[in-house]
Amino acid sequence: MLVSVSLLTYIIVFSLIGGVLSLSLAALLLANKRITKKFTRYGLPFAAGALLAAVFLDLLPEGVEHAESETLFVTTLIGIVIFFLAERGIRWFHHHHQHGKGDPGVPLLIIGDTIHNTLDGIAIAAAFLVSIPTGIVTTIAVAAHEIPQEVGEFGALLGKGVSRGKVLLVNIISSLAATGAAVLTYFIGQESDLPMGVIFGLSAGFLLYVAMSDIIPSLHEQRNKKRLFDNQPFLLITGALVVALATIIAHSWEV
Repeated sequence: MLVSVSLLTYIIVFSLIGGVLSLSLAALLLANKRITKKFTRYGLPFAAGALLAAVFLDLLPEGVEHAESETLFVTTLIGIVIFFLAERGIRWFHHHHQHGKGDPGVPLLIIGDTIHNTLDGIAIAAAFLVSIPTGIVTTIAVAAHEIPQEVGEFGALLGKGVSRGKVLLVNIISSLAATGAAVLTYFIGQESDLPMGVIFGLSAGFLLYVAMSDIIPSLHEQRNKKRLFDNQPFLLITGALVVALATIIAHSWEV
């Protein structure tokens, strides 16, 4: 019972780190437009590297130890498809209502952010269900992509005329979806004895989709067109190395 309570505490604390605390840092960064621009430019490639490293150096290797490789990779594919369908649905509703009455841009931004936070919470809790070090590493990767994303979310809502106070309140509530989803995933996993290979595969699929379909394409759009290589490749590799080092250190804690 002590282990279960301790594990739940880890899940709550680190899901808050991945959500609310990342949001708080984003709010501080947004207060200075120059810093925000630089952080977005430098933070996105770092986040991409961190997410890719978390998937291939921690989540998938851990998943292989808890399930047959076929199950793990099939559920990773399913995770990618689920995230694709979720994003496609949001984009479809956005396009559909843009041609109708009213501007649903603000609600759709909030809904989309909440869905992403929910999936982040599931990924964090799933990682902790296997081991605390894996959960910590996954949280680092999630936070790395959440901070630039929240900066963009803040900017988009402010651009639509929403006050700073309301933007902060709405995003705090949305970020709590990560903690709620993480706690729910914990209790479902405890009660149902969910197969860890399935959970790890889905989590890997979610994070892989975010890195490959969302962040990396935006890096190509933001690249310095006058130079073959700018600082983006270096920052992406740095993000991967940081998570790789964190993985080694975190797993060295295991007895």
